[in-house]
Amino acid sequence: MKALGILLVVLGVLAFLVPVPHRDQHAVAIGDARFGVQIEHEQKLPPAVGIILIAGGVVALVMGSRK
Repeated sequence: MKALGILLVVLGVLAFLVPVPHRDQHAVAIGDARFGVQIEHEQKLPPAVGIILIAGGVVALVMGSRK
């Protein structure tokens, strides 16, 4: 249970620090020709995700230390 708690806390902290890559493709086909644009950008996860992961990790650590 402690290992799960530590993993969740680490993932929660990484959710605040590491951006997630996102790719959009826009294309138009005219006959046999196809024209397209591919856009790549990075977004961080919403803060609520990091908070939930950290809170779950703390709960798991507390539950693991009760034994």
